[in-house]
Amino acid sequence: MPGTNLTREEAQQRARLLTVDSYEIDLDLSGAQEGGTYRSETTVRFASAEANAETFIDLVAPAVHEVVLNGKPLDVAAVFRDSRIALKHLREGGNELKVVADCSYTNTGEGLHRFVDPVDEQAYLYTQFEVPDARRVFASFEQPDLKAAFTFTVKAPEGWTVVSNSPTPEPEDNVWRFEPTPRMSTYVTALIVGPYHSVHSSYEKDGQTVPLGIYCRPSLAEFLDADAIFDVTRQGFDWFQEKFDYAYPFAKYDQLFVPEFNAGAMENAGAVTIRDQYVFRSKVTDAAYEVRAETILHELAHMWFGDLVTMEWWNDLWLNESFATYTSIACQAYAPGSKWPHSWTTFANSMKTWAYRQDQLPSTHPIMAEIRDLDDVLVNFDGITYAKGASVLKQLVAYVGMDEFFRGVQAYFKAHAFGNTRLSDLLGALEETSGRDLKTWSKAWLETAGINILRPEITTDDSGAVTAFAVRQEAPALPAGAKGEPVLRPHRIAIGLYDLDESGKLVRRERVELDVEGELTDVPQLVGTARPAVVLLNDDDLSYAKVRLDEVSLRNVTQHLGDFTESLPRALCWASAWDMTRDGELATRDYLALVLSGIGKESDIGVVQSLHRQVKLALDLYAAPAWREAGLTQWTDATLAHLRAAEPGSDHQLAWARAFAATARTPQQLDLLQALLDGTQAIEGLAVDTELRWAFVERLAATGVLDEDDIAGEYERDRTAAGERHAATARAARPTAEAKADAWASVVESDKLPNAVQESVIAGFVQTDQRELLAPYAEKYFAAVKGVWESRSHEMAQQVAIGLYPALLVSQETLDATDAWLASADPNAALRRLVSESRAGVERALKAQAADAAAG
Repeated sequence: MPGTNLTREEAQQRARLLTVDSYEIDLDLSGAQEGGTYRSETTVRFASAEANAETFIDLVAPAVHEVVLNGKPLDVAAVFRDSRIALKHLREGGNELKVVADCSYTNTGEGLHRFVDPVDEQAYLYTQFEVPDARRVFASFEQPDLKAAFTFTVKAPEGWTVVSNSPTPEPEDNVWRFEPTPRMSTYVTALIVGPYHSVHSSYEKDGQTVPLGIYCRPSLAEFLDADAIFDVTRQGFDWFQEKFDYAYPFAKYDQLFVPEFNAGAMENAGAVTIRDQYVFRSKVTDAAYEVRAETILHELAHMWFGDLVTMEWWNDLWLNESFATYTSIACQAYAPGSKWPHSWTTFANSMKTWAYRQDQLPSTHPIMAEIRDLDDVLVNFDGITYAKGASVLKQLVAYVGMDEFFRGVQAYFKAHAFGNTRLSDLLGALEETSGRDLKTWSKAWLETAGINILRPEITTDDSGAVTAFAVRQEAPALPAGAKGEPVLRPHRIAIGLYDLDESGKLVRRERVELDVEGELTDVPQLVGTARPAVVLLNDDDLSYAKVRLDEVSLRNVTQHLGDFTESLPRALCWASAWDMTRDGELATRDYLALVLSGIGKESDIGVVQSLHRQVKLALDLYAAPAWREAGLTQWTDATLAHLRAAEPGSDHQLAWARAFAATARTPQQLDLLQALLDGTQAIEGLAVDTELRWAFVERLAATGVLDEDDIAGEYERDRTAAGERHAATARAARPTAEAKADAWASVVESDKLPNAVQESVIAGFVQTDQRELLAPYAEKYFAAVKGVWESRSHEMAQQVAIGLYPALLVSQETLDATDAWLASADPNAALRRLVSESRAGVERALKAQAADAAAG
């Protein structure tokens, strides 16, 4: 549908012409339990700057029944084409448009998603409109800078609840009439409809009262820890309102845990939707609660960054996402009474590694990206927009000072409330309060791509005293295909000097904070000091850069990484080692040895779980094929040893149980999994609850121990939506040609699966120890992927394009096949980007495998 890909030029032309006043949207969802289509009636009032002008309004709908412009019916067949309704002969000044259409429920997580809970067989609906999917529910001028007030009227089945951006009214004859919203963008409007369970409270402070609500399906109600969610929410209200000096801008705040959600959450104004996997059905580690809290705070921060003040166009998406990411983690780190004061440790070891990976792909781009059209933005919710942007903001805070930074933010909100902004608006406010010229900083950090490397250069005398100390900055060439040139940037960093104390702990002796600019920066204040055991550049993680250790520090870190007394320097060293492994500077076998030597001393459970994922990835993709099985054997033996040694009932015990389940391989190890599943063996303190059972089942299915009947029996124990997804993964994971063919057909040759089930089937299909079974599907992927992309919605096609790429087939043949497809298939820019990113992963793995083989 070519009309769905709005270009920036089209949006600019429409914004110059139109000022939108209001929408009145009337939806008849009374047949939602049965599905199909629903009646959508939209009346939009807007002004045109010119007489007799023409433009268009967006609508994705199977049928349009009526289009009336300024009282005149238009010929639907003539004006509705390619998901656009042409509007001609506009009046200068006020215009009124009425559109009556049939719109479709979806099962893709876009537009108005419909899900039937297998527990109660009731339908549950929610909207997801970012980036351009409000037009799947009502006719709209689908771009962020055409804000308006929205009035929703919804007819729903009896006994259901309807939630929207405005406070929920009392229904009359099952019709819910909401009050108009403040001015907002189309993509943050929302409707959540169904027989949802709810818990209510309020935020009260200094005479302010904000009603709070939490919603989920009744089948999850027993697991809903509402008090904990309210506690995090109130913490966010306290901290954000103080730092932003702007009261929460909407009439209430609801958080709705909804099924089959594609992302983590969505910042609909006053009605945030969150994936309901965050309602934990089984025991999880504290790291999961920390991630959920960050998600809750991220979406709450969006009520200011994004909803109150919105970017003019999607090239400034970072104004939303980077700020929400930075402030959510800062809130966890600094808010009084926070349960996660070490949140920057988690950021360094998870989100920042995501950013480093993204910034080394051929699709790397500036934080302020060039967004030509909606296709561009749909693939731009990435590690640069979120994690690199937040890292750069953290450095900006160190550069200008936290108080000055937030004073600029406060001025920004006051000046642009309920409006739209560009980068220059924010920089102007920050320059005013900080007294610094940020144009050069912006040019280097926000408007260029790529990553820098910082290395210490140290000389000492015979007594071990430092005689010279400098920081060398490198700007590696951008990946092949990337736009732009490498850039040396200004960095605000801290340098930490760590000594081994008498107990064998690494303790920081001294910290120096300074600006690093250009290729070489001398650090004279460290001359004359005793050479420390470890020199850590970018201590406290102030800047965004890849950091390398000097030879002495690397040797001491290799022996004592687990002996840092604080979690953040450990995390920074773990992240540096992982980055060196990905770059082929550290062999996979040496990375494994480093992890095995230090992970037992790692107290931060989030770091432990990150290391579990990274080791498994390194062994699967970066290990020399001839050594891989030996490495996997070492790792699996270690996971079982740590599982048996862990404190009963601890987070570490649960994390090691999952790590063991992910890689168990010998008959004895698989027998243990089976016995734990059956209950014929037990490990003290380890509760084999619903989710852990499925982890065991999926591995036993992938290794051929369990068959279809066994999986069906497990699903009978857990006939829930989550159980359905797990069973789909287990079936697709079975090591037979028939299982792979069935899974492939259900995803590629059919489009009937809902988004969450399709994702689960893909996860089961791709098993790292089934390369021979998967090899025939490389050719099939290249034959099918373009057709899937052109015939399915973005979310569904993206799952296939990324998930089924033959990433496990690390070979020159895979690179050649990808290059041939890129040369001949003529994919659009978004699909080309996704496939090129996957290709880069194979190329990186080949280099890392060669480095590992050389080390052997």
